[in-house]
Amino acid sequence: MKLQKILSRFLKLHKKEIDLSLDRIKHLCKKLGNPQNKINTISFVGTNGKNSTIQASYSILKEAGIKCNVYTSPHIQKINERFVFNNQQLKDEELASLFEEVEKINDNKPITFFEILTACFFHKAAQYPENLNLVEAGLFHRFDATNILNNNMASVITSISKDHLDWLPENERTIDKIIYEKTSKLLNSNIIVAKQNTISTMEKIKKTIGENKSNKYYFDEDFSYSFGENEFFYYEDKFGDLKLPKPNILGQYQLENISTAIAVLRILDLDIKDIHIKDGIQKINNIARLQKIESGKLKNLVKDNLFLISGDHNEDGARVLNEYLESLNCRKHIIIGMMKNKDHKKYISYFKDIASITTVDIKSQPNAISGIDLKEKFKNISNVNHKKSIEEAIKAVDLGKGDLVLITGSLYLCSEVLDLN
Repeated sequence: MKLQKILSRFLKLHKKEIDLSLDRIKHLCKKLGNPQNKINTISFVGTNGKNSTIQASYSILKEAGIKCNVYTSPHIQKINERFVFNNQQLKDEELASLFEEVEKINDNKPITFFEILTACFFHKAAQYPENLNLVEAGLFHRFDATNILNNNMASVITSISKDHLDWLPENERTIDKIIYEKTSKLLNSNIIVAKQNTISTMEKIKKTIGENKSNKYYFDEDFSYSFGENEFFYYEDKFGDLKLPKPNILGQYQLENISTAIAVLRILDLDIKDIHIKDGIQKINNIARLQKIESGKLKNLVKDNLFLISGDHNEDGARVLNEYLESLNCRKHIIIGMMKNKDHKKYISYFKDIASITTVDIKSQPNAISGIDLKEKFKNISNVNHKKSIEEAIKAVDLGKGDLVLITGSLYLCSEVLDLN
């Protein structure tokens, strides 16, 4: 209860949810003694795959006995997920104490919710100067609160595609503008670029970072992976080849994220052994990213059928998610809820051979599109239904033996699923 009261106060500090500027975060961090300048950081920017790449990196680093602090967003179930120090999430009382300390120093000055959370992370991270910090950028990057570091160990560019277009001027809602916002202000250190969904996107990234003095490493040029037989895949870079076991997370695209994580850790020469990589990629904790639900109240409704949740919410996420679905030989049923500011028609257009689609509300989010309105957007697709709740939607699916139920469209929806389950 105490933690929630503090978070409610944080939300009232600024009239806008997002206000792209670095002035407020810099001012607060200066009062905190500029903690962001006292930590060792790997920064992750991009549209898709940031969290997955971080979680793969984190899992490998833990196997190597390296202490980490991890800052990600959004959280799925609890705000504590965003605040990992010494390889442990902060407990409620620890987090409340941290928030109160920074809140007092901020002295009720205007600052956005994400900005003050970021300041809290930097403030706590500075207490562990030897730890490695894995930091996920928020919206875009150029004016993101995480972009106040003076130096870092590396910048990782994950897959970039169109998303959050409503925060850009109407005449600038292009992939070129998004690439510029995410990559034009990277620090001079090391830049590792993950696989992109088009050759054009990769070339545009190269052009934007062309004058950056960093050492640059690109997927397919400096590191790559390929499929093997018998549940193995192969990773390759200048340090040598690795035959790796199948990771514990689903989806071919996750091999791209895992390969990027391996590249980063080997490039930085962190004394990561092959065994650390092999063991680490089988222990990745990646909530709501093509997560298999094994038990629980909602799982009981699905019975013996495969039950997955995936918080993908933009076109590139839909594309790679459908690639995974097409690898499965079964009937697929999608339950979907989305935020208002997404390209709903574009998202659903990627899914092929779907037995049924059911739209639902995201009850916890006032900025979500209603399930009724979402159904109307999908009116040209056959077998689209609407139900008031996730439970009703699952119960209404005409499940056959071996079918799949997938809940997707928003991380917020996945959060509700996990809470209900």
